[in-house]
Amino acid sequence: MQEYLASTPFLDFENEALQNFIAPLRSLSSDKEKAVQLYYKVRDAFLYDPYHLDLTPEALKASQILTKKRAWCVEKCIVMAAGARALGIPTKLGYANVINHIGVEKLMHYLRHEEIAFHGFVELYIEGKWVKCSPTFDTRVCRIAKVEPLDFDGEKDALLQAFIGEEQFMEYTKFHGTFADVPLLLMNQEMYNYYPHLFKTVYNEKGFSFKHLPMGEF
Repeated sequence: MQEYLASTPFLDFENEALQNFIAPLRSLSSDKEKAVQLYYKVRDAFLYDPYHLDLTPEALKASQILTKKRAWCVEKCIVMAAGARALGIPTKLGYANVINHIGVEKLMHYLRHEEIAFHGFVELYIEGKWVKCSPTFDTRVCRIAKVEPLDFDGEKDALLQAFIGEEQFMEYTKFHGTFADVPLLLMNQEMYNYYPHLFKTVYNEKGFSFKHLPMGEF
């Protein structure tokens, strides 16, 4: 269990910014309360933004992500995992491929593929069991998309909703597993498998940007 409590180059929870971020939660009485409040804090601290993706080591440090106001799912999960470990809660990073059926026409234009590769989630060890959660879609984005924000109670898995009413919303198509740290090489490789064009052209526009490891390093 120690590896799921350890600080890492990505989950650098000893950083002052991360310590300040989780400081208000330290006084809560149980791991479940801490995990639940951390979930909501991370979910709504950043505006969900899948249009500026950076798969390089410096960009995916929890301390670096905390300098931003916008973040995508992988970044939010890194902050969640780092914060949970700082609070003494064993935590894993999980990744899956998904198909989002609502409001993703703009993103599909850039990705040229219906699947969103390497969507992030978090597993936390709470009261003797592992529980999954996805602190991805903040309340502001949910309001725009006209979907209910995903709640988390620390007891049941809170992965992204499969349906909103009768309409299909999020479909999980492939699970990559869970990891003690960010699997950077696998992330770049999987992104390349689905979106090779993003690795062959420089994307650095106001509306969309994509950074990755140099070809040959993964």
